[in-house]
Amino acid sequence: MKNILVIGSTGQIGSELTMKLRGLYPEGNVVAGYIPGAEPKGQLLESGPSAVVDITDSRQIADAVERYDVDTIYNLAALLSAVAEAKPQLAWKIGLGGLFNTLEVAREKGCAVFTPSSIGSFGLSTPHTKTPQDTIQRPDTMYGVTKVSGELLSDYYAKRFGVDTRSVRFPGLISYVAPPGGGTTDYAVDIYYAAVKGETFKCPLKPGTLMDMMYMPDALRAAVEIMEADPARLKHRNSFNIASMSFDPEEIFTKIKEYVPEFKMVYELDPLRQHIADSWPDSLDDTCAREEWDWKPEYDLDAMTRDMLKNLKIKLEVNN
Repeated sequence: MKNILVIGSTGQIGSELTMKLRGLYPEGNVVAGYIPGAEPKGQLLESGPSAVVDITDSRQIADAVERYDVDTIYNLAALLSAVAEAKPQLAWKIGLGGLFNTLEVAREKGCAVFTPSSIGSFGLSTPHTKTPQDTIQRPDTMYGVTKVSGELLSDYYAKRFGVDTRSVRFPGLISYVAPPGGGTTDYAVDIYYAAVKGETFKCPLKPGTLMDMMYMPDALRAAVEIMEADPARLKHRNSFNIASMSFDPEEIFTKIKEYVPEFKMVYELDPLRQHIADSWPDSLDDTCAREEWDWKPEYDLDAMTRDMLKNLKIKLEVNN
């Protein structure tokens, strides 16, 4: 990777990934693509170039690629799971129409493309424990449909046109930097905010709802490492299972109470989010990622909890 365009640079993942890439590559080599109304601010704006790139407009993508001599595109534009269910037409337009535009530009301009997939690409008929790399994928949400379709479309462009497409299936991502954006797994971000603020957390999922999760620093590292991996070693491309930890609401609550003993949680179930969560894996088998590009997470639940609480106290200016 030499010159990189991040589409969706101001989103939940993009805002942090853009800054990580800017810390790894020379100044000016990472372009923050954004849509009007979601402009970069602060350090994201000041630390490098930016350009209006609406993924539904292929000309805007091509213009940015040409202007900045881009060779690698990180396509992070998407609606998250619960939001996509409320706006399925828009989710398809951005998730699949936008990906098609990106892949076409990549084919014409010779770019590599990273487009994240998700545990949402699986469904109720998928094995839920240690979900295999290659298994049945029959999601029943629009978010999941766009993700599994995106995996297939990316593989098609790799095989048919030689486009260097690569991807990982992200678990639920937990971060203290970007606020939650409407994902099913976002309860595992909200719960830390409630603990630091001294509030009782209202959990939208029932006890025993296991889901794969990952701390954002590990996710960002995975997004970089997969694109830097030796292509000769890759038997898979779109998309690799990656895993770090799996827990249910009671487990994360108990872990937080070790550091915030007065913390309280009650259950106020959200039927839509519960349905989505029940259709997703409890845990992923990431053997292929470990074997093909040496993937290995650095954070477990305890290390993540300590880091989240410490940094949220700083962010929210809580002194206790």
